[in-house]
Amino acid sequence: MSRWEPNARERLAKAALELYGERGYEQTTVAEIAKRAGLTERTFFRHYADKREVLFDGSSALQELFVNAVAEAPQSAAPIDAVAAGLEAVSTVFVGRHGHARRRHAVIVANAVLQERELIKLASLSAALADALRRRGVPEPAASLTAEAGVAVFKIGFERWVEAAEERTMAQFMRESLDELKAVTAGG
Repeated sequence: MSRWEPNARERLAKAALELYGERGYEQTTVAEIAKRAGLTERTFFRHYADKREVLFDGSSALQELFVNAVAEAPQSAAPIDAVAAGLEAVSTVFVGRHGHARRRHAVIVANAVLQERELIKLASLSAALADALRRRGVPEPAASLTAEAGVAVFKIGFERWVEAAEERTMAQFMRESLDELKAVTAGG
């Protein structure tokens, strides 16, 4: 193996997802991931802290995109509409990634440890969104309630999108899920 590995991070992520799908998360080792990617274990650990982090690699960037979109929404926007702007923004990340997202989701739902990690990431996202809403002048508890609602819409919209047989954008599922939330909270 050469000292310089082009696209090492992407190769490791692709190998890990393949192996998790074939063998299961628990049965897959870092050594097997590195071997499948044509790299060394040492290279793996230069890119990822552990085999779990391969699945959550983009979480920070996704959170930053969501929070920035909420912060940059027009000041006149209602809190839930600022969150809607964030949902639209994060949906763009998933364009052309339906198959990958579906495989990743299947691995996570099949493993309790990964489900727990996903919930921790969603809680972190909610806290960051609440903070962004407070910086927009939204008082408590409205900021936290809106952030939690936004994360619920993201979670449900994402799950509906990855499980859907038809080819529709994630943004469409996000808008539909948000409309459903608005309908149930309107009390009509």
